[in-house]
Amino acid sequence: MGDAGGLSLGAEQMRELGYRTVDALVDFLARDAAPITRAAPSEMQERLRKPLSEEPEPFDDLLARLFGDVLPYASRSAHPRFFAFVPFAGTWPGALGDFVASAANVYAGSWMESAGPAQLELEVLEWFREWTGLPETAAGILTTGGSASNFAALACGARDGVVYLSDQCHSSLARAARVLGVGADRLRVLPTDAGMRLDPSTLADAVAVDASVGRRPALVVANAGATSTGAVDPLDELADVCADAGLWLHADAAYGGFAMLTDRGRRALRGIERADSVTLDPHKWLYQPYECGALLVRDGRALDATFAITSDYLRDVTAASGEVNFSDRGLQLTRASRALKVWLSVRTFGLGAFRRAIDTCLDLTERAAAAIDASPAFELAAPPSLGVVCFRRTDGADVDGVAAALEQSGRGFVSTTRVHGERVLRLCILNHTTTAADVDEVLALLADAAPASVAPGRERNETVGLDAVAAVAERRTVTAGETVVERWETGDELFLVAGGIYDVTIDGAHVATLGPGDVFGEIGAVAWDGGFARPRSATVTARTDGELDVVTHDALRQVLDREPQLEDLLRRLGGERLRTTR
Repeated sequence: MGDAGGLSLGAEQMRELGYRTVDALVDFLARDAAPITRAAPSEMQERLRKPLSEEPEPFDDLLARLFGDVLPYASRSAHPRFFAFVPFAGTWPGALGDFVASAANVYAGSWMESAGPAQLELEVLEWFREWTGLPETAAGILTTGGSASNFAALACGARDGVVYLSDQCHSSLARAARVLGVGADRLRVLPTDAGMRLDPSTLADAVAVDASVGRRPALVVANAGATSTGAVDPLDELADVCADAGLWLHADAAYGGFAMLTDRGRRALRGIERADSVTLDPHKWLYQPYECGALLVRDGRALDATFAITSDYLRDVTAASGEVNFSDRGLQLTRASRALKVWLSVRTFGLGAFRRAIDTCLDLTERAAAAIDASPAFELAAPPSLGVVCFRRTDGADVDGVAAALEQSGRGFVSTTRVHGERVLRLCILNHTTTAADVDEVLALLADAAPASVAPGRERNETVGLDAVAAVAERRTVTAGETVVERWETGDELFLVAGGIYDVTIDGAHVATLGPGDVFGEIGAVAWDGGFARPRSATVTARTDGELDVVTHDALRQVLDREPQLEDLLRRLGGERLRTTR
């Protein structure tokens, strides 16, 4: 066989390079290092911006550069004390499955070209279907990850109707809505309850309002493990609302879904079997290498109806009876096989090993929550759920500074989030190599750490107030009895009360009274992900004549660009408002 470009290697040379690469990988993975090592762009350019040669370079020299100048400057999320974001700890058989798929250059788009890989993907998807409890009519596809799966679910179920989700949903849903052309008039970002869950009555009310004015409610997204807090929405009860209203129920179980392999996880995810579609991420709690997501759809025909496209140059690969072209079930025509790694790793260790690993993570989560609850140094910020614990220091120490101090110690890594508008520390325990000692060590470090300096632009100014906002407001006169905002309408103006008395009501029930110096509208004014505004959570009516200072979204955005900590203040006010009006 000819090789005009000289790009082929002999069998022995391939083996030699492979052995050397595996040796270097194993040495790298065994090396003791911090969970994360950052670098400035200038440093990385200094290390890596080299002229490209027309002539060959020694493979060993290139390998040395990869392991010396590239990989050390990437997060080691398999580190046992990496508790930030959604940690990843893969398995070696899974990595070898990816190696096989890449080296064999498997194309997994059509049955004609990949009957073996296609059947293997069907086998893996059948495991997932059985674990979730979906019916045999369900079908699915392995994707690049939860973002792609959520996009495909919205494409299947939204169909020009109104989409409902909670303010705890993943940012990928905002991106999917924006790309699919779901505008602000068709997206309802609903407030959650004290446990960060979507109340079925809140959903039912919002759906009824839209239906009453001629809009078509279409799809609801439920969290089956919210990324921020781990919260699981009441899936069974939301399914009841969806069944009554004829809505598509999508369960985003990207990180939390594989907890269903344990008894505790199945209890927490009760009702997921009633969903019309489910997003799963095997590259999270099923310990697969990136990238590997999955989407299951109750009526599998919806995938083909949404994505299948025929063209002249693909006539030869048209699927016959019983065959599956996975390119007809998603965005990608050219796609690699993600099933090899899942199949190889799960069968190598046995399903029981994965159940035990997930159960251990749940044990460690309970241990961390109990330690935080018992410690005078900490307080819980939200109920712990599915591997996630949100908490804060009781001494009021700056959250970003405490997280930075842990990172700079090199002993652990946590991230932060907001709960009811307040910044908090977030511990996510999903790693199969993490031990009780790792959890205890990180909590001890966080309890005692002096807040460190944070990256430029993240400093906080606790003295910031609303004066800067008032300066860009427009004065508006209101009369007694006038409705200023109506519950569930979408608006992004912020209101500062300059004069008069205002009643806040929900479904006719009085929940608060506002007067001069108070502010309302902050929940809608601070946009949810993707720039989508939250609908108004209550109705505000003027009891007396009065005056309001009204701040438009554009004007507020300019103030927030100058005073970014003002957004923290508005989010805290919004969190307090929701707690007092529920």
